[in-house]
This record gives sequence, structure tokens and C-alpha cells, in this order.
Amino acid sequence: MQLKVGIDKVFEIDSKTSIYETLKKNKLFIISPCGGKGTCGKCKVKIIKGEYNCNNYGKLLAAEKENKIVLACQTFVLGDLEIEIPKESVLVVGEQIATSRYKDLTLYLETYGLKPNPIVKRIVVELTHPSISDNISDIERLRSALFELGIDNIHFSHLITTDLSSTIRENNWKVEVSYIERHNNTHIVFLISGTECHKRYGAAVDIGTTTVVVYLVDLDTGHLVDVGSTYNSQMRYGDDVITRIVHATEGGGLEELRSAVRGDIKSIIKSLSEIHNIRVCEVVSTVIAANTTMSQLFWGLDPSSIREAPYIPTLNRYPMWTGAEARLPVSPMSPVFTFPCIGSYVGGDIVSGVLASGMHRRDEIALFMDIGTNAEIAIGNNEWIMSAACSAGPCFEGGGVTCGMRATNGAIESIVIDRKTLEPAIKVIGGGIPIGLCGSALIDAISEMFLSGIIDLKGSFHKEKTSRIREAETGLEYVVYTNEKIGRDIIITSADVENVIRAKAAIYAGVSLILREVGLGIEAIDKVYIAGGFGNYLNMERAIIIGMLPDMPTEKFDFLGNTSIIGAYLCLMSEELMKEAEELSKKMTYLELSATNSYMEEYMSAMFLPHTDISLFPTVQVKLNNALGVEN
Repeated sequence: MQLKVGIDKVFEIDSKTSIYETLKKNKLFIISPCGGKGTCGKCKVKIIKGEYNCNNYGKLLAAEKENKIVLACQTFVLGDLEIEIPKESVLVVGEQIATSRYKDLTLYLETYGLKPNPIVKRIVVELTHPSISDNISDIERLRSALFELGIDNIHFSHLITTDLSSTIRENNWKVEVSYIERHNNTHIVFLISGTECHKRYGAAVDIGTTTVVVYLVDLDTGHLVDVGSTYNSQMRYGDDVITRIVHATEGGGLEELRSAVRGDIKSIIKSLSEIHNIRVCEVVSTVIAANTTMSQLFWGLDPSSIREAPYIPTLNRYPMWTGAEARLPVSPMSPVFTFPCIGSYVGGDIVSGVLASGMHRRDEIALFMDIGTNAEIAIGNNEWIMSAACSAGPCFEGGGVTCGMRATNGAIESIVIDRKTLEPAIKVIGGGIPIGLCGSALIDAISEMFLSGIIDLKGSFHKEKTSRIREAETGLEYVVYTNEKIGRDIIITSADVENVIRAKAAIYAGVSLILREVGLGIEAIDKVYIAGGFGNYLNMERAIIIGMLPDMPTEKFDFLGNTSIIGAYLCLMSEELMKEAEELSKKMTYLELSATNSYMEEYMSAMFLPHTDISLFPTVQVKLNNALGVEN
């Protein structure tokens, strides 16, 4: 049997394989946050003609069913079938996404009072020519020459040894030796370079659950050569880490997940190297910053124990493995430093972020927050740091929301509701006709609906307030945008509001509990650092209104962007900061919120807008009074 997709794609399919699996097998990927379990309702396709069987329509509306919309993961063919994939269902893997470019990253090093000093050292060695009377082996001749230059306790890998004889002779007994110094002053020689590989570059890599970012850096100067980024191809198997862990273990897909993300990194490094005429042998150092699950999947380690009590990862501190072991297009024996992790859900990306923020060096007490599918939190100063993670869910990245999408072109990024007419004004990323809502727009919308009286403190709609609230199959919903060209309305449902409230409650409860654990109140925090791509679009005041962030003066907040990649850059360029990152990870303690009884109490208290205790949000109280015409 055949599956025809659009006008030019035809795939073989059998009755036991879903449309979703068939598309994935043929490298045509559609959005499926749940990984094909039928629970998210996002993998929509339209049946054009043919016989089929849909086992479960999930969250699809009656109008969608009438229009022959089905869930690809729940639909099987009974004969030849032709389908169409709606634009909002398409997952573009490998598409370059926008990232911030820093003109001079060395400024970050200067804030630490450091100059470029990468872990990779290089030295020119002149060897004496062998003779009948001087007949020691090639490797002992090199070892002796290095010893005279002060380099001792040398380890030669098998890979280096196999090329040693030809390399030194081709270079007339004068070679460049690259090496690293690690524990116990042991020197490991990992590269003998010829005249064609005399430059030194490094790759700083941030493996996020959603995106992958690579900085290609000149190790001699510290200057950024180029930036590459893409969506993490593991999204084919689910949006969140739990879904991917299940796929890796129960689905036997560990190597699939590893190959997917490795392919992303490999593609970026290769393309950037080709653009700048950089040889593989010249990329001599790599630093990986990732959360605990992403780190284990990258190295092909079984992640199953991360999601099972007592939530223990395979390892938190990684050996200095090589480029060959990482299977990346870099010098085979070059070092790959993986940021140490703290616990099952606070990973190396947070250690990297804390390093980039510099909070671990200051007296002031700071709160560090990386907001995404998982919200990681760290609080402390130069004496102590406690960390925790709470599951915010995918709603801030478009998952689990009826018209949700990531912050890409076509997404509504901000909403303002007129207090008199209750009509919304929207701003769309890239301009043009909107096709969905990103996380920042959801926060805007809910805060605006709350202050406008469209929803109450529980998030329930007041139907009589505006004609934009209508009754639907799944309950009340608010119409944000209507346009016949996109074939559907952009709406926010009661369930969407509940999802956002649950997510913001999880984040605020995490902050509240970690403060309680260290015996501090909100007023003790001198600075709040917001990290992650989501922060680029986040309106801080709106986030405070819904109770996601603590009610604090705006000058205390600082948006740092992608701190994970900045921390990776710092370790790539500074051996001192690499060691500091290792020491920092030992200082950070981990609080497992799921094992803390009082977390649920904090969570339930935060399940209101902004909170059951409005005194915690005095500025929101003033805004509410102003909206109601009540004198403050």
C-alpha cells in the first residue's frame, strides 16, 4: 500500500504502521510533543482520499473530525491513502534559528580578569635525527625532547602512535605537539600536527531540549568565528526529557536519540568549518553544556534511572573523553569537556549558567532561573548555592496548548487588551498573519484577561464580559484572532489557562520552597538572573502579574540570554574557569522537590492568580485596584 503526501511524495506503508511512524521513517517529521502516544493532539493530518482507521481522535474537535482531520500517530491505512500536512503540524528539523551574536566574547573573560588560556597547549619540538649510534625509538626520542622542555609523565594514545613515524619524518623531525595537562600533572599528548593543521579552534556546544547551539571559536584570540544553531532533532521522539527517556529505554531508541543530536552538532560544525576553510584536525577542543538527560543521551548512556525514584543519573562528573568517542568532526584525540551535573534534573547547563552569571563569586544573594520545559533554579552566593528543578511542562514553548507554538515567525509574541472594548491588539514575530501563540503571548494574554476581568483569580472565564468568549466542545474559550485565510481561529481555552497556571505555580512553588529550605524570604534576594531563550520575549511585569516570578523591583531582574553557551565558551577559552566549573559543581547542593512534602503545599497555594496570599504581590494588588477603580 502507498501513502501519498502532498503532490510529490509517495511512501510504502502497511496496515500495522501508523501514518506518524511511516512519515518519521521517511524523514518527514511532524510535531508530536508526546512522542506519538496520542495524548498531545498536535500531529494533525488531513485525509484527502482513501480508506483508513483512526483508533483515537484525542483532543480533536468535532469540526476537525468532519473536515477529515486525524491524528497521524493513531491512524492506520486500509488501502492506498492520500494526506495533506497542515503548516502548523510541520516540524522543520535542521532549520537555522536565530541566536544572539556577540561581537567580542573576550569581554566575558575580562570580567573574570583572565586572558585566553585554553586547556589545549601547543609547543614546537625539534628532534635529533636518528643514526646507527643514536637508535632509540621514535616515541622515546619525542618523549626525551618533551622532557627537556619541561613536559613529563606523558601518555601516548594508540591512535597517535600509529601515525607518529610518518608524521615526524614528513615534517623533517620538527613537529608541533598539542597536549593537555590534567590530574596529577599527567600530560596527555593527543595531537601531532603537520603544516596543514597549525591553527587552533574550539567548539562550545549547548544541547538544549529544544535547540542546539554551537560557537566556533579561535582558541588563540578568543574571538568568535561563527555561530550555528538548529532545533534538536530529538524532538521527533517527543518534546520533553521524560518522553525521550521512555523512548530510549522502553522503545529501544537510545542510539536513535544519540544519533539525532550528534547529527545536529556534526552538521553545524562541518558547515561552519567549510565556510571558514577550517580542517577537522584544527578543531582541537570541545565543551558540552547540557541538562542531565541530554548529557547522557549525547554520550549514549542509559537514562532510565533518571525518571525512577530515587532519581539517580549514571554519572554527574564526566571523564575527559575524546572527539573520536564523541563521534564529532573534530580532531580525534582532542578533549571533550562535559559540564558536570548536579542531580537528575539540574544539569551541566545550569552549572554553566551559574558560572556565566558570576553569582558564585559575589557576596550578594542571587536567584538564577532558567525557564523552559523544566524550570531550573539556583540560589546562593560565593559561600553556598542550592539548586532545584520543577516541571513547568511544555506550555511556555508551545506544547500542550491548543494554538501553541514556539517563538518563530508567525507566532503571536505579545497581546494587549483594551480595558474599555476588551479587544486584543497583537504583535506577530516576523509580521504578517499569525498562525499560533508562543509562551510569552500566553503570559501576556492571561495577565491581560485577569486585569480586564475576563478571567478570575482561579482562571475561570466570565462569559458575560465579552463576545470573544464563546462556548465550545471543550468548554469556554477566548478568541484572540480570526482570519479565514488560516482556516481556523487562534484561541485560548479554559484548559490552556489551566496549563499556564499549573506551570507558573510549579515555578513559583520551587522558588518559595528553596527559599524556605535556606531560611530566607523574597526580600533577601539582591538579584534575579533570568536565563534561556524564553527570557528574550518574556515581559517581566506580566510574569509577576500571573504569579510566575516573585514581586520584586524591576531593577533587580537581569536577563542574560543563553548562559549555557556562554559558560561553555568560558571553559573553552580558560583552563582556570574549566577547573572553577568543576569546583562550582561540588559546591552546589541539589534539592529533590518531588521528595519534599511541603512542595505540594506551596504548589497549591500558587494555583491562583497571582497567589492565594495576595500580600506577596503588592504591586499586582495595586494594578487590580486600579482596574476595578478601587482607591489604593
